[in-house]
Amino acid sequence: MDMKDSPSRPYTGIETAAVHAGENRDEFRGSLSVPIFRSAVFALPDADQASAIHEGRQPGYFYGRIGNPTQSALEAALCALESGQAALALASGMAAISTALLSIVKPGDHIIAPQSIYATAFQFMDQFLKPFGIAVSYVDAADPGNYLRALRPTTKVLYLESPSNPTLVLTDVAQVVAIARKHGLTTVIDNTIATPINQRPLLAGVDVVVHSATKYLAGHADLMGGVIVASEPFIQAARWQVTKVLGGIVSPDVAWLVLRGLKTLALRMEGHNRNARAVAAFLESHPKVQAVHYPGLPCHPQHELAQRQMQGSGGLLSFELGGFDEARRLVNAVRLCSLSVSFGDVATLIQHSASMTYASMSRERRLTAGVHDGLIRLSVGIESVDDIIADLDSALRAA
Repeated sequence: MDMKDSPSRPYTGIETAAVHAGENRDEFRGSLSVPIFRSAVFALPDADQASAIHEGRQPGYFYGRIGNPTQSALEAALCALESGQAALALASGMAAISTALLSIVKPGDHIIAPQSIYATAFQFMDQFLKPFGIAVSYVDAADPGNYLRALRPTTKVLYLESPSNPTLVLTDVAQVVAIARKHGLTTVIDNTIATPINQRPLLAGVDVVVHSATKYLAGHADLMGGVIVASEPFIQAARWQVTKVLGGIVSPDVAWLVLRGLKTLALRMEGHNRNARAVAAFLESHPKVQAVHYPGLPCHPQHELAQRQMQGSGGLLSFELGGFDEARRLVNAVRLCSLSVSFGDVATLIQHSASMTYASMSRERRLTAGVHDGLIRLSVGIESVDDIIADLDSALRAA
């Protein structure tokens, strides 16, 4: 499924890549917008080429579960943004995480993952992989040495989520990559929160990057999608050995919507970064707020690491109130902010993590992940930051 960018349109800036990556005007008759190919099946020219395309020996399309020209354009765009060799677009962020891991591990293998991790990724590892004989250890990823200490002879994957959801814990990516290379292991990172605008882990030596395209990449809370970016051999194995069988492919309409979202990604992230810094500073100074988790704040314990490995601190932050009741009163009192799961929308979204996304976890496991009873996750949108702060200030008074 090769769909290369037009060689006549070179670019170096990531902002330009966000606008133009995935274009192929020669193939698409000069169209500025990549067409939506809604065909589930494709006619093949002859028996020899049909066989070669069907077996993956020759680029081309034959069935939508394996690939589609609109999907290929999105994959080319994500390769350009993440500086990767190849990409695979999928139906959701969890499809990306599960496909990436199932492309690497088998029964008897071992994964090391962060304690602070997206709740559904934890559920997949703990409730799906473990019963199939794949062991998972969870470590405090703020100290990369914990990955080294958790190694077993059966370890295959060092899984990272940096910054983490929802506590914004960072992991020193370069140090974990060094551990992985020394021991012949594969590194997989969820780069959803940072986005390729703020962080490009493949350039730091990470093997596999996964995203929920539902979040910042698309940016408008109107689709579900995911993507894996890695080496060509890895993506081919993921496409032909996992996605072909499990079928979690992205639809062409969704692929087109993500492509459209990417065109404004750099501008949106500039707004998210700017607004989140201002909101974090406001919350840090508020007497009712006990702690703010945002790596862009100088008081954050990993601020220096954030400055070193990220180009911006992102639009997601979390903060802590006195307890469960105070947190619930606050989310009930906001008016501009929407009480909602997910993040990365142009609008500001707020949630009480303990009673929403992390409610499926035991309280003990949730606290180990740093999700305390009073923790609020805030996805700062691109509205007027004065309006966002005014809404939070009013809700804090009610809490």
